[in-house]
Amino acid sequence: MNKVMSRTPDSRPRHRPPTRHDTRRPAAGPRRASADGRTTTRTPRSTPRTPAGPPRPTDVFADRLLAVLSGQRPVHWMLRHTAGRAYDDLARLAARGPLRARGTRPVVRDLGYYVADEGALEVFARVAAGSQLRALAFRLELGPDLRWRCTAVETGPRPTP
Repeated sequence: MNKVMSRTPDSRPRHRPPTRHDTRRPAAGPRRASADGRTTTRTPRSTPRTPAGPPRPTDVFADRLLAVLSGQRPVHWMLRHTAGRAYDDLARLAARGPLRARGTRPVVRDLGYYVADEGALEVFARVAAGSQLRALAFRLELGPDLRWRCTAVETGPRPTP
């Protein structure tokens, strides 16, 4: 079986705002008293980061489809990235708004894929909006121009209140 879970958990908790990384003014470190009573500032040590590689097509398409199905982007935004009947299916799904939520913005919590064939991935995603968890599944195929295109889209049934 070729099923792979590809999204790793965030290192930063979601309840904190992002930190500022301004290269023009280095931030002063915490103050501490020296042996003679004067206060000095200590600059925090930073660990070197490894450069992130290019984003995976599964992650890119999951975020793109989520933006369309939650109403943040119009359907025609995905026109270049779909093939076959996938655009019609996406337009039908977007009209129903299966991943729209009141108050909270939906996010992809978990993502995995199955290698169905060489150049074809079947992807599943768990989408969270507040306390609700929904499903999204789509198929990606690598075209002759070496670009990934979505060829099928499905969502789980919308929960009844």
